[in-house]
Amino acid sequence: MFIAQQSSLTDTQKIGEILSTINLTTHQREYLEDFITRYNQKTKISKQLAQANRTFLADNKTFVDFDIPLKEIFYPIVTKHSSGCKVWDVDGNEYIDLVMGFGVNLFGHNPPFIKEALAAQLEKGIQLGSQSEIIGEVAQLICELTKMERVAFSNTGTEAIMTAIRMARTVTGRNKIVIFSNSYHGHFDGTLGKVKITDDKLQTVPIALGIPSNFVEDILVLKYGEQESLEAIANNAQDIAAVLVEPVQKENLDLQPQTFLQQLRKLTKESGIALIFDEMVTGFRIHPGGAQAWFGIEADIAAYGKIVGGGIAIGIIAGKANFMDAIDGGMWDYGDLSSPHQKTTFFAGTYCKHPLALAAAKAVLQHLKTQGSTLQTELNQRTTKFIKTLNTYFDQEGLPIQLTNFGSLFGPVYSENDNEEDAGNSEISLAYNLLYYHLLDQGIMLRGNGGFLSTAHTDEDINQIIQAVKNSISKLREGEFLP
Repeated sequence: MFIAQQSSLTDTQKIGEILSTINLTTHQREYLEDFITRYNQKTKISKQLAQANRTFLADNKTFVDFDIPLKEIFYPIVTKHSSGCKVWDVDGNEYIDLVMGFGVNLFGHNPPFIKEALAAQLEKGIQLGSQSEIIGEVAQLICELTKMERVAFSNTGTEAIMTAIRMARTVTGRNKIVIFSNSYHGHFDGTLGKVKITDDKLQTVPIALGIPSNFVEDILVLKYGEQESLEAIANNAQDIAAVLVEPVQKENLDLQPQTFLQQLRKLTKESGIALIFDEMVTGFRIHPGGAQAWFGIEADIAAYGKIVGGGIAIGIIAGKANFMDAIDGGMWDYGDLSSPHQKTTFFAGTYCKHPLALAAAKAVLQHLKTQGSTLQTELNQRTTKFIKTLNTYFDQEGLPIQLTNFGSLFGPVYSENDNEEDAGNSEISLAYNLLYYHLLDQGIMLRGNGGFLSTAHTDEDINQIIQAVKNSISKLREGEFLP
């Protein structure tokens, strides 16, 4: 493990020089200087590794934005091992993990039933290019839990979404795709569009540099949950191949529009439009049948990943046979004149159906089937109770913070203007970022300002998280960063 020497960067005097350029009160500056110095000492190897790796490693995985006052603590915690709901960093610090693999670890880190399945498969080898003996069993289990008809496997969620869109275009013969603002469907260029007003006209443009504008020309970006969006879809139905939906958006958990989704299902069915559910996060978490079962809606195609891979990368495309047949031409039998009958599109990937991913998936799916919906129901209820306890505390303390949850996924409640106001208010942004770091300092690892509960989190863990939040708020008030 190579570590660069950087004593000057952790020197209290150097931190003071940086903070002296920021508009802070003397008390705030002294408090922040002391906190940064202590935090640097507690996580010094993580910081040293960040500095040493930066020359070679291009990495944008951060949970808070870069902020000059907090520059000296802007580095990821480097973890060494994990178990249950906890991780341990290279400095020996223990954390209750609420990132949980961005939603992958529904059962906690390294659960025995997945670990055993992976070890058994490693003994057998990693055979790529030939068919796994358990592929049919895994596909059948997915169909059983999700009520879908056929399944195909890819490597990632992004690839699953790409394939779902391609299938929808193949079957419908149309090109336009509808997505909704604030949704996320992976890093495929063809979904990375946003609405911009140009010459008094709405136009879809790339969300970032490097994405060709022609890749988003066939994307129609609409507001989620709005009646006017349904009208826009109806008015353009003859050109729309699919409507791609993140049923409950990770960045807007308070919006859970069942009626809108039911109306959308009716409209797409009548118009011959494929309804695609992006169930990367909601799949197998909110209910064994995902958001479709939760909302009582049958999508034409759904994309899954995360939980079902048990920690190994996997993407799953599941759907009704008339769409899934675009992968292989459809059902046929031996012993008669039947043959593939459906027009097909291109689909490939060396690591699709990876033996380790399939072994983990089989273990996960069998566990979910055995446990039934009780697993999700109990976890959902515990998360709701946890969030209500925190919100009651925030109300009692007069703090402008509210959390919400969708099942065991939780995050802040945003108003339409929150992001704009926060972007223009450096004090609010600094306070939120400091809350994140104070919680880390007390051994709580968040996904930004939200996260996931797993079946491995105990009541004791939850009580420790709640107390850490209270302690952090108290410390931020002590430092005059909160009223």
